[in-house]
Amino acid sequence: MVSLVRALLFCLRCLPAEVAHRVTLMALDGAHRLGLLTGWQRRVPAHPVDVMGLTFPNPVGLAAGLDKNGEHIDALGSLGFGFVEIGTVTPQPQPGNPKPRLFRLPEHGAIINRMGFNNHGLEALVGNVRQSGYRGVLGINVGKNKSTPEDQAAGDYRAGIEAVYPCADYITVNVSSPNTPGLRDLQFGDALRDLLASVKAEQTRQQDKTGRYVPIAVKIAPDMDDAAIAFVADALLASGLDAVIATNTTVDRAAVKVHPLAGEAGGLSGRPVREPSLRMIHALRRHLGDQMPIIGVGGIEDGVSAREKIEAGASLVQIYTGLIYKGPALVQEAVEAIAGAGKK
Repeated sequence: MVSLVRALLFCLRCLPAEVAHRVTLMALDGAHRLGLLTGWQRRVPAHPVDVMGLTFPNPVGLAAGLDKNGEHIDALGSLGFGFVEIGTVTPQPQPGNPKPRLFRLPEHGAIINRMGFNNHGLEALVGNVRQSGYRGVLGINVGKNKSTPEDQAAGDYRAGIEAVYPCADYITVNVSSPNTPGLRDLQFGDALRDLLASVKAEQTRQQDKTGRYVPIAVKIAPDMDDAAIAFVADALLASGLDAVIATNTTVDRAAVKVHPLAGEAGGLSGRPVREPSLRMIHALRRHLGDQMPIIGVGGIEDGVSAREKIEAGASLVQIYTGLIYKGPALVQEAVEAIAGAGKK
């Protein structure tokens, strides 16, 4: 199976990145239906952790973005992840930005994307989740539609929370994608405080309505100075929400400035985000103390880079670009590295 996956990934290099992405997911679905992915799951050791009131079989999850519509949950869940996050989903379907909008920089272990929250909308995603057989921890990442004005963004987030609340184990509020105009402005000042208060109010309303508490995490960008990090940390603590995900993609191109694709607009993920994400986790942990868990994302491509996020103060980690380049064996390597560090 390892040889087959490697051969598939090699053949896909000649295809446009977005086409290769879609074909790979379809191939994974087929392999799952044939029972070919169970071996991956068995290889990953159990290393349970309790975070946000949930028990995760292991601390290595799939980051949002790979399965925006929840169409491949069963196959991705069979790769040994301790949790899977789908989305970002918006209230109404939207096509995203014009193609091409996904670019691979293999020399840097990186990807640039400006997808623009392309998705089929809340109704389609919820339907896919309900049809899934996945019984692991499922996170659902919600955002706002491009056409929604910033001063009405809270309404989109509340609609997303309401729709996915019954079928999510946790919910992520995405205010940090660089590919929706004005979205990152919601991370600062009164806009952030007001949005977090509205999100908390909706969480409370849904808890009262359903009798079930679903934790909510907030996903932030790596492109912040120390003052901005301190502000965000204080706002998160005051909000009463449950976790912070650090980080989303970066708009900084310093690490790839010599690459011919460096000028492409969008968020840069993968190896170049490893250090900025780590810096954010260290800073957030200093400000948050032990009052809020951190989920570390960005540049995890081996066991060492997974373990360092935990050592910096993260309770869980997520991978995305590393999975594209290294394949599902990265899940096992990351879990073993984290579990090994905990035994020292």
